[in-house]
Amino acid sequence: MGIGERNALVVGAGIGGLAAAVALRRIGWSVSVLERAPIIAEVGAGLTLWPNAVRALGALDLDVTDRTVKTVSRGNILTPNGRWVRRNHPEDVGVLAIHRADLHDVLREQLPDSMLHTDAEVTAVSSDGTVMCSGEELTADLVVAADGVNSITRRTLWSGDAVFQRRAVWRGVTPPESVWPVQESLTLGRGVQVGVLPLPRERVYWFVTVNADQPNQMYADDRREVLNRVGDWHDPIPALVAATPPDQVLYNDIIDIDPVPTYVKDRVVLLGDAAHAMPPDLGQGACQAIEDAVVLAAALADDDLPRYDRDRRARVQPMAAEARDSVKRNSNTNALAHSGLMLAARFIPPKAWREATAKWADWTPPKLPR
Repeated sequence: MGIGERNALVVGAGIGGLAAAVALRRIGWSVSVLERAPIIAEVGAGLTLWPNAVRALGALDLDVTDRTVKTVSRGNILTPNGRWVRRNHPEDVGVLAIHRADLHDVLREQLPDSMLHTDAEVTAVSSDGTVMCSGEELTADLVVAADGVNSITRRTLWSGDAVFQRRAVWRGVTPPESVWPVQESLTLGRGVQVGVLPLPRERVYWFVTVNADQPNQMYADDRREVLNRVGDWHDPIPALVAATPPDQVLYNDIIDIDPVPTYVKDRVVLLGDAAHAMPPDLGQGACQAIEDAVVLAAALADDDLPRYDRDRRARVQPMAAEARDSVKRNSNTNALAHSGLMLAARFIPPKAWREATAKWADWTPPKLPR
Protein backbone atom coordinates (compact mmCIF):
# COMPACT_ATOMS: atom_id res chain seq x y z
CA MET A 1 0.00 0.00 0.00
CA GLY A 2 1.11 3.61 -0.46
CA ILE A 3 2.26 4.21 3.09
CA GLY A 4 4.31 7.22 2.10
CA GLU A 5 1.25 9.18 0.98
CA ARG A 6 0.03 9.29 4.57
CA ASN A 7 -3.69 9.84 4.08
CA ALA A 8 -6.22 8.02 6.26
CA LEU A 9 -9.99 7.93 6.66
CA VAL A 10 -11.22 6.88 10.10
CA VAL A 11 -14.78 5.55 10.10
CA GLY A 12 -16.37 6.25 13.47
CA ALA A 13 -15.69 8.90 16.11
CA GLY A 14 -15.97 6.82 19.24
CA ILE A 15 -13.08 6.28 21.63
CA GLY A 16 -11.29 3.91 19.26
CA GLY A 17 -11.74 6.12 16.22
CA LEU A 18 -10.55 9.28 17.94
CA ALA A 19 -7.61 7.47 19.53
CA ALA A 20 -6.63 6.21 16.08
CA ALA A 21 -6.86 9.73 14.65
CA VAL A 22 -4.69 11.11 17.46
CA ALA A 23 -2.11 8.35 16.98
CA LEU A 24 -1.96 8.68 13.19
CA ARG A 25 -1.66 12.44 13.43
CA ARG A 26 1.18 11.92 15.90
CA ILE A 27 3.21 10.07 13.22
CA GLY A 28 2.50 12.68 10.55
CA TRP A 29 -0.51 11.30 8.71
CA SER A 30 -3.32 13.42 7.30
CA VAL A 31 -6.55 12.17 8.88
CA SER A 32 -10.27 12.67 8.33
CA VAL A 33 -12.78 11.22 10.79
CA LEU A 34 -16.20 10.30 9.43
CA GLU A 35 -19.04 10.17 11.95
CA ARG A 36 -22.61 9.45 10.92
CA ALA A 37 -24.14 11.23 13.94
CA PRO A 38 -24.96 14.95 13.69
CA ILE A 39 -22.58 15.76 16.54
CA ILE A 40 -19.39 14.15 17.78
CA ALA A 41 -20.05 13.15 21.35
CA GLU A 42 -19.93 10.02 23.46
CA VAL A 43 -22.93 8.42 25.09
CA GLY A 44 -22.69 5.92 27.88
CA ALA A 45 -21.69 5.84 31.50
CA GLY A 46 -18.44 4.91 33.20
CA LEU A 47 -15.54 2.65 32.40
CA THR A 48 -12.27 1.51 33.91
CA LEU A 49 -8.85 2.29 32.51
CA TRP A 50 -6.52 -0.53 33.44
CA PRO A 51 -2.75 0.13 33.61
CA ASN A 52 -2.28 -1.08 30.03
CA ALA A 53 -4.67 1.62 28.76
CA VAL A 54 -3.04 4.29 30.91
CA ARG A 55 0.31 3.37 29.34
CA ALA A 56 -1.23 3.46 25.86
CA LEU A 57 -2.57 6.96 26.53
CA GLY A 58 0.85 7.90 27.81
CA ALA A 59 2.34 6.83 24.48
CA LEU A 60 0.09 9.53 22.97
CA ASP A 61 1.24 12.06 25.60
CA LEU A 62 -2.18 12.06 27.19
CA ASP A 63 -2.78 12.20 30.94
CA VAL A 64 -6.33 11.69 32.19
CA THR A 65 -5.68 11.43 35.91
CA ASP A 66 -7.39 14.74 36.70
CA ARG A 67 -10.64 13.33 35.26
CA THR A 68 -10.49 10.01 37.08
CA VAL A 69 -10.84 8.39 40.47
CA LYS A 70 -8.23 5.88 41.55
CA THR A 71 -9.91 2.66 42.57
CA VAL A 72 -9.57 -1.12 42.38
CA SER A 73 -11.62 -3.23 40.02
CA ARG A 74 -12.96 -6.51 41.41
CA GLY A 75 -11.44 -5.80 44.78
CA ASN A 76 -14.50 -5.68 47.04
CA ILE A 77 -16.89 -8.59 46.48
CA LEU A 78 -20.24 -8.82 48.29
CA THR A 79 -23.39 -10.91 48.34
CA PRO A 80 -26.77 -9.29 47.62
CA ASN A 81 -27.52 -9.04 51.36
CA GLY A 82 -24.27 -7.12 51.91
CA ARG A 83 -22.09 -9.88 53.32
CA TRP A 84 -18.43 -9.38 52.46
CA VAL A 85 -16.82 -12.12 50.39
CA ARG A 86 -13.54 -10.39 49.64
CA ARG A 87 -12.01 -7.00 50.40
CA ASN A 88 -9.38 -4.96 48.59
CA HIS A 89 -5.86 -6.21 49.10
CA PRO A 90 -2.57 -4.32 48.54
CA GLU A 91 -1.66 -6.77 45.76
CA ASP A 92 -4.77 -5.88 43.76
CA VAL A 93 -4.17 -3.91 40.57
CA GLY A 94 -5.48 -0.36 40.67
CA VAL A 95 -7.54 1.13 37.86
CA LEU A 96 -8.79 4.59 36.99
CA ALA A 97 -12.55 5.08 36.88
CA ILE A 98 -13.63 7.66 34.32
CA HIS A 99 -16.84 8.77 32.66
CA ARG A 100 -16.83 7.66 29.04
CA ALA A 101 -17.70 11.18 27.89
CA ASP A 102 -14.69 12.61 29.76
CA LEU A 103 -12.30 10.20 28.05
CA HIS A 104 -13.91 11.04 24.72
CA ASP A 105 -13.41 14.76 25.40
CA VAL A 106 -9.70 14.25 26.17
CA LEU A 107 -9.22 12.61 22.78
CA ARG A 108 -11.46 15.06 20.94
CA GLU A 109 -9.46 18.01 22.26
CA GLN A 110 -6.36 16.74 20.44
CA LEU A 111 -7.95 17.04 17.01
CA PRO A 112 -8.74 20.18 15.00
CA ASP A 113 -12.35 20.62 13.91
CA SER A 114 -11.27 20.40 10.26
CA MET A 115 -10.51 16.70 10.76
CA LEU A 116 -13.96 15.84 12.08
CA HIS A 117 -16.94 15.36 9.77
CA THR A 118 -20.45 14.79 11.10
CA ASP A 119 -23.56 13.58 9.26
CA ALA A 120 -21.06 11.47 7.30
CA GLU A 121 -22.65 8.05 6.95
CA VAL A 122 -20.41 5.42 5.37
CA THR A 123 -22.44 2.95 3.33
CA ALA A 124 -19.71 0.98 1.56
CA VAL A 125 -15.97 0.37 1.86
CA SER A 126 -13.71 -1.32 -0.69
CA SER A 127 -10.40 -2.97 0.13
CA ASP A 128 -8.62 -0.55 -2.22
CA GLY A 129 -9.38 2.33 0.17
CA THR A 130 -12.52 3.62 -1.55
CA VAL A 131 -15.33 4.75 0.76
CA MET A 132 -18.88 5.72 -0.14
CA CYS A 133 -19.91 8.39 2.36
CA SER A 134 -23.24 10.21 2.16
CA GLY A 135 -23.34 9.62 -1.59
CA GLU A 136 -19.78 10.83 -2.18
CA GLU A 137 -16.83 8.63 -3.18
CA LEU A 138 -13.70 9.16 -1.10
CA THR A 139 -10.31 7.50 -1.39
CA ALA A 140 -7.43 7.08 1.03
CA ASP A 141 -4.22 5.18 1.50
CA LEU A 142 -5.71 3.65 4.62
CA VAL A 143 -9.23 3.21 5.94
CA VAL A 144 -9.49 2.59 9.68
CA ALA A 145 -12.80 0.92 10.46
CA ALA A 146 -13.64 1.97 14.01
CA ASP A 147 -17.38 1.74 13.44
CA GLY A 148 -18.27 -0.57 16.30
CA VAL A 149 -19.63 -4.03 16.85
CA ASN A 150 -22.09 -3.68 13.94
CA SER A 151 -19.35 -2.37 11.64
CA ILE A 152 -20.52 -1.96 8.05
CA THR A 153 -16.89 -2.33 7.02
CA ARG A 154 -16.42 -5.70 8.69
CA ARG A 155 -19.73 -7.05 7.48
CA THR A 156 -18.93 -5.93 3.93
CA LEU A 157 -15.30 -7.01 3.53
CA TRP A 158 -15.09 -9.76 6.11
CA SER A 159 -18.03 -11.46 7.73
CA GLY A 160 -19.29 -11.57 11.24
CA ASP A 161 -22.60 -10.33 12.48
CA ALA A 162 -22.92 -9.49 16.13
CA VAL A 163 -23.54 -12.43 18.46
CA PHE A 164 -26.07 -12.00 21.27
CA GLN A 165 -24.66 -13.48 24.48
CA ARG A 166 -28.04 -13.82 26.21
CA ARG A 167 -27.04 -11.12 28.68
CA ALA A 168 -28.01 -7.48 29.04
CA VAL A 169 -26.87 -4.57 31.15
CA TRP A 170 -28.35 -1.44 32.65
CA ARG A 171 -25.95 1.44 33.33
CA GLY A 172 -26.31 4.75 35.05
CA VAL A 173 -24.42 7.65 36.62
CA THR A 174 -25.80 9.48 39.64
CA PRO A 175 -25.95 13.29 39.76
CA PRO A 176 -23.14 14.95 41.74
CA GLU A 177 -23.36 14.60 45.53
CA SER A 178 -26.65 12.65 45.41
CA VAL A 179 -25.27 9.44 46.95
CA TRP A 180 -21.82 9.96 48.42
CA PRO A 181 -19.38 8.72 49.57
CA VAL A 182 -19.36 5.21 48.14
CA GLN A 183 -16.81 2.45 47.88
CA GLU A 184 -16.01 0.46 44.77
CA SER A 185 -17.74 -2.92 44.87
CA LEU A 186 -18.96 -5.87 42.82
CA THR A 187 -22.00 -7.72 44.14
CA LEU A 188 -22.60 -11.22 42.82
CA GLY A 189 -26.04 -12.77 42.73
CA ARG A 190 -27.11 -15.89 40.88
CA GLY A 191 -26.97 -14.75 37.27
CA VAL A 192 -26.96 -11.09 38.32
CA GLN A 193 -24.03 -8.72 38.89
CA VAL A 194 -24.07 -5.19 40.27
CA GLY A 195 -20.98 -3.00 39.97
CA VAL A 196 -20.36 0.32 41.71
CA LEU A 197 -17.52 2.72 40.88
CA PRO A 198 -16.97 6.28 42.17
CA LEU A 199 -16.39 8.98 39.56
CA PRO A 200 -15.04 12.53 39.80
CA ARG A 201 -17.32 15.31 41.05
CA GLU A 202 -18.89 12.94 43.58
CA ARG A 203 -20.77 10.97 40.96
CA VAL A 204 -21.19 7.20 40.93
CA TYR A 205 -21.24 4.82 37.99
CA TRP A 206 -23.31 1.69 38.51
CA PHE A 207 -24.25 -1.24 36.31
CA VAL A 208 -26.58 -4.22 36.63
CA THR A 209 -25.93 -7.21 34.40
CA VAL A 210 -28.65 -9.86 33.99
CA ASN A 211 -29.59 -12.83 31.85
CA ALA A 212 -31.83 -12.09 28.86
CA ASP A 213 -33.83 -14.59 26.81
CA GLN A 214 -33.91 -12.48 23.67
CA PRO A 215 -32.28 -9.34 22.28
CA ASN A 216 -33.85 -5.92 21.89
CA GLN A 217 -36.19 -6.16 24.84
CA MET A 218 -38.02 -2.95 25.68
CA TYR A 219 -39.19 -1.77 29.10
CA ALA A 220 -41.62 1.04 29.79
CA ASP A 221 -39.47 2.26 32.69
CA ASP A 222 -35.91 0.96 32.80
CA ARG A 223 -35.18 2.41 36.23
CA ARG A 224 -38.26 0.77 37.67
CA GLU A 225 -37.25 -2.53 36.08
CA VAL A 226 -33.82 -2.32 37.69
CA LEU A 227 -35.34 -1.58 41.09
CA ASN A 228 -37.70 -4.52 40.67
CA ARG A 229 -34.65 -6.75 40.32
CA VAL A 230 -32.16 -5.30 42.84
CA GLY A 231 -34.20 -2.87 44.93
CA ASP A 232 -33.88 -5.12 47.98
CA TRP A 233 -30.11 -5.59 47.63
CA HIS A 234 -27.67 -4.04 50.08
CA ASP A 235 -27.00 -0.31 50.38
CA PRO A 236 -26.17 1.81 48.49
CA ILE A 237 -27.42 -0.08 45.41
CA PRO A 238 -31.14 0.88 45.64
CA ALA A 239 -30.25 4.50 46.44
CA LEU A 240 -27.88 4.74 43.47
CA VAL A 241 -30.51 3.49 41.05
CA ALA A 242 -33.23 5.67 42.55
CA ALA A 243 -31.01 8.77 42.36
CA THR A 244 -30.35 8.35 38.63
CA PRO A 245 -32.78 10.27 36.37
CA PRO A 246 -34.99 7.76 34.53
CA ASP A 247 -34.00 9.06 31.11
CA GLN A 248 -30.34 8.48 31.92
CA VAL A 249 -30.63 4.78 32.71
CA LEU A 250 -29.20 2.99 29.68
CA TYR A 251 -30.09 -0.54 28.60
CA ASN A 252 -28.00 -2.57 26.16
CA ASP A 253 -27.77 -6.13 25.01
CA ILE A 254 -24.37 -7.72 25.54
CA ILE A 255 -23.11 -8.66 22.11
CA ASP A 256 -19.76 -9.57 20.68
CA ILE A 257 -18.35 -11.07 17.48
CA ASP A 258 -16.70 -14.33 16.57
CA PRO A 259 -12.96 -14.00 15.86
CA VAL A 260 -12.09 -12.83 12.35
CA PRO A 261 -9.05 -14.30 10.55
CA THR A 262 -7.29 -10.98 10.01
CA TYR A 263 -7.65 -7.34 11.02
CA VAL A 264 -6.08 -6.09 7.78
CA LYS A 265 -7.37 -6.38 4.23
CA ASP A 266 -5.25 -4.46 1.71
CA ARG A 267 -5.86 -0.77 2.57
CA VAL A 268 -8.48 -1.37 5.27
CA VAL A 269 -7.93 -2.21 8.93
CA LEU A 270 -10.35 -3.09 11.70
CA LEU A 271 -9.96 -1.41 15.08
CA GLY A 272 -11.73 -1.57 18.44
CA ASP A 273 -15.12 -3.25 18.61
CA ALA A 274 -15.21 -3.55 14.82
CA ALA A 275 -12.27 -5.96 15.15
CA HIS A 276 -12.83 -7.68 18.47
CA ALA A 277 -15.99 -6.68 20.31
CA MET A 278 -16.13 -8.62 23.56
CA PRO A 279 -18.41 -8.82 26.59
CA PRO A 280 -17.63 -6.22 29.27
CA ASP A 281 -16.76 -8.75 31.97
CA LEU A 282 -13.00 -8.06 31.83
CA GLY A 283 -13.37 -4.27 31.66
CA GLN A 284 -10.98 -4.14 28.70
CA GLY A 285 -13.13 -3.05 25.73
CA ALA A 286 -12.14 0.63 25.57
CA CYS A 287 -8.65 -0.21 26.82
CA GLN A 288 -8.05 -2.48 23.83
CA ALA A 289 -9.31 0.10 21.35
CA ILE A 290 -6.72 2.56 22.67
CA GLU A 291 -4.03 -0.12 22.48
CA ASP A 292 -5.07 -0.81 18.87
CA ALA A 293 -4.55 2.84 17.96
CA VAL A 294 -1.03 2.98 19.37
CA VAL A 295 0.07 -0.32 17.83
CA LEU A 296 -1.39 0.66 14.45
CA ALA A 297 0.51 3.94 14.43
CA ALA A 298 3.75 2.22 15.44
CA ALA A 299 3.36 -0.37 12.69
CA LEU A 300 2.67 2.29 10.07
CA ALA A 301 5.63 4.35 11.23
CA ASP A 302 7.80 1.30 10.54
CA ASP A 303 6.05 0.58 7.22
CA ASP A 304 4.95 -2.79 8.61
CA LEU A 305 1.15 -2.87 8.61
CA PRO A 306 1.01 -6.70 8.81
CA ARG A 307 2.60 -6.39 12.27
CA TYR A 308 -0.52 -4.65 13.51
CA ASP A 309 -2.57 -7.66 12.46
CA ARG A 310 -0.21 -10.21 14.01
CA ASP A 311 0.30 -8.39 17.29
CA ARG A 312 -3.28 -7.40 17.91
CA ARG A 313 -4.91 -10.72 17.08
CA ALA A 314 -2.38 -12.55 19.24
CA ARG A 315 -3.23 -10.32 22.19
CA VAL A 316 -6.92 -9.61 21.84
CA GLN A 317 -8.49 -12.81 20.56
CA PRO A 318 -7.52 -14.90 23.61
CA MET A 319 -8.82 -12.04 25.77
CA ALA A 320 -12.16 -12.05 23.94
CA ALA A 321 -12.41 -15.81 24.42
CA GLU A 322 -11.81 -15.38 28.14
CA ALA A 323 -14.50 -12.69 28.29
CA ARG A 324 -16.97 -15.14 26.76
CA ASP A 325 -16.00 -17.77 29.32
CA SER A 326 -16.60 -15.20 32.05
CA VAL A 327 -20.10 -14.60 30.70
CA LYS A 328 -20.84 -18.31 31.04
CA ARG A 329 -19.69 -18.34 34.65
CA ASN A 330 -21.50 -15.18 35.66
CA SER A 331 -24.75 -16.09 33.93
CA ASN A 332 -24.97 -19.52 35.56
CA THR A 333 -27.92 -19.57 37.95
CA ASN A 334 -27.15 -23.02 39.33
CA ALA A 335 -26.83 -22.78 43.12
CA LEU A 336 -23.84 -25.11 43.27
CA ALA A 337 -21.99 -23.26 40.52
CA HIS A 338 -22.68 -19.93 42.20
CA SER A 339 -21.40 -21.24 45.52
CA GLY A 340 -18.21 -22.35 43.80
CA LEU A 341 -17.77 -18.87 42.33
CA MET A 342 -18.20 -17.24 45.72
CA LEU A 343 -15.83 -19.67 47.41
CA ALA A 344 -13.20 -18.93 44.78
CA ALA A 345 -13.59 -15.19 45.38
CA ARG A 346 -13.24 -15.73 49.12
CA PHE A 347 -10.33 -18.15 49.31
CA ILE A 348 -8.10 -17.60 46.26
CA PRO A 349 -4.80 -16.16 47.53
CA PRO A 350 -4.22 -12.48 46.70
CA LYS A 351 -1.44 -13.19 44.21
CA ALA A 352 -3.53 -15.73 42.33
CA TRP A 353 -6.52 -13.36 42.39
CA ARG A 354 -4.39 -10.64 40.86
CA GLU A 355 -3.17 -12.98 38.14
CA ALA A 356 -6.72 -14.09 37.39
CA THR A 357 -8.36 -10.66 37.33
CA ALA A 358 -5.59 -8.44 35.98
CA LYS A 359 -3.34 -10.54 33.78
CA TRP A 360 -4.22 -8.44 30.73
CA ALA A 361 -3.02 -5.27 32.43
CA ASP A 362 0.65 -6.23 32.01
CA TRP A 363 1.34 -4.69 28.61
CA THR A 364 3.86 -2.15 27.39
CA PRO A 365 3.07 0.02 24.35
CA PRO A 366 5.49 0.51 21.47
CA LYS A 367 7.15 3.89 21.28
CA LEU A 368 5.87 6.29 18.66
CA PRO A 369 8.11 8.70 16.73
CA ARG A 370 7.37 12.34 17.19
